[in-house]
Amino acid sequence: MNKKRHVAIFTTASLPWMTGTAVNPLFRAAYLAKDGERPVSLVIPWLSLKDQKLVYPNNITFSRPTEQEAYVRRWLDERIGFKSDFSILFYPGKFSLDKRSILAAGDISEVVPDENADVAILEEPEHLTWFHHGKRWKIKFRLVVGIIHTNYLEYVRRERNGRMQAFLLKYLNNWVVGIYCHKVIRLSAATQDYPKSIVCNVHGVNPKFLVIGNKKLEQQRNGVQAFTKGAYYIGKMVWSKGYKELLKLLQDHQKELTGLEVDLYGSGEDSDQVQEAAKRLELAVRVHPGRDHADLQFHDYKVFLNPSTTDVLCTTTAEALAMGKIVVCANHPSNEFFKQFPNCRTYDNADGFVKVTQQALAEEPVQLTDAQRHELSWEAATERFLRVAELDQAFTWKPSESISKRFMSTSLGLWSSVEDASAYVHHVASGFETTRKIFGAIPKSLQPDEEQCKELGLAIPAGKRGSQK
Repeated sequence: MNKKRHVAIFTTASLPWMTGTAVNPLFRAAYLAKDGERPVSLVIPWLSLKDQKLVYPNNITFSRPTEQEAYVRRWLDERIGFKSDFSILFYPGKFSLDKRSILAAGDISEVVPDENADVAILEEPEHLTWFHHGKRWKIKFRLVVGIIHTNYLEYVRRERNGRMQAFLLKYLNNWVVGIYCHKVIRLSAATQDYPKSIVCNVHGVNPKFLVIGNKKLEQQRNGVQAFTKGAYYIGKMVWSKGYKELLKLLQDHQKELTGLEVDLYGSGEDSDQVQEAAKRLELAVRVHPGRDHADLQFHDYKVFLNPSTTDVLCTTTAEALAMGKIVVCANHPSNEFFKQFPNCRTYDNADGFVKVTQQALAEEPVQLTDAQRHELSWEAATERFLRVAELDQAFTWKPSESISKRFMSTSLGLWSSVEDASAYVHHVASGFETTRKIFGAIPKSLQPDEEQCKELGLAIPAGKRGSQK
């Protein structure tokens, strides 16, 4: 019997948290569902009220999942220009203060009914499976595609004892991703390598940035000066997001860059320190609170300076290119995709940064062709994803034994391969509170708590009943 492929996209964050794993999987769900060829579900974390207050900006909170779903859909509909047709499901999540991340509580694969368990897309598969205890993803789903978003090793190296932590994390990531994913897509070669992985940018830009770029293109064609401001940078204001590199470049080359003015936009834990460092420069470097990159404030800037090398694929770089700006960025694997665009100018060292920046400020951006603009779009990103994930290959839905039987026979009994044995070890280790704590799991996250079960309409685990009283 032929049947449409059901796609479930699991991710590690949700709006109103404006982070990459909240925004990009949301667009992916909308564009995968757009042609009506496949039913799509987006599976996002639901946080308790106390965690919402820690994570979501501007005091935005939700008392019920339906309220958050309405918020997410409204945000999306205002940007894509078509009615999105996919379902939104929630899994119980908890916020880790030390990791600044949302981690799953319980077996989140259960959110998708067994009869719909066909294709799973794990956005940040390592993050979603570090502490996974439950049905094995490869057994429940016929195809599991992991998309690597984050260069965790680079972030960990910057911490205390970072080299040792990064060494251990590299092997942990390889272990869990290998156990749980059939295919692995890396957004760029800036991530750690995974066996049999494919490097491909399967992200596009928010359509509103292409609209802004269209308006700038019309101005250029009509002989109007489209860009009247100089250089800027926007990003979360933490040192690891490129501010350290940018301010050092500006400090070391103040004489060569005399007259340069730069505006920095962002909010974050290091805002005060960034402002102090900027004040010590002889150059005019102004620091502003963070705001939406599509804000009218940014439309007239000509040059986007982005020296960050911690990103896997920088969203703001893609947005700046879509708006028709010149981007100055490091010659780094994370920027490889952007090199095809004439307005992307890369540098190899500090002298190169000075030279490229001066040239960018003296020139006008090249007008992008329709084909180049398409490459930045979510339509193109979806085409690339379908190609490398091979979702649209001929597929026949075959009846099979129950998920529970397959799981028990493969993971808990007959080891047909080293991978099965390895998966069993992870399943056992992730089932003990002591082991979970050693590896950094949130305490008591083996199962969701009673409050979240009630909010999500889930059965309350036996060990959790009355635990909150």
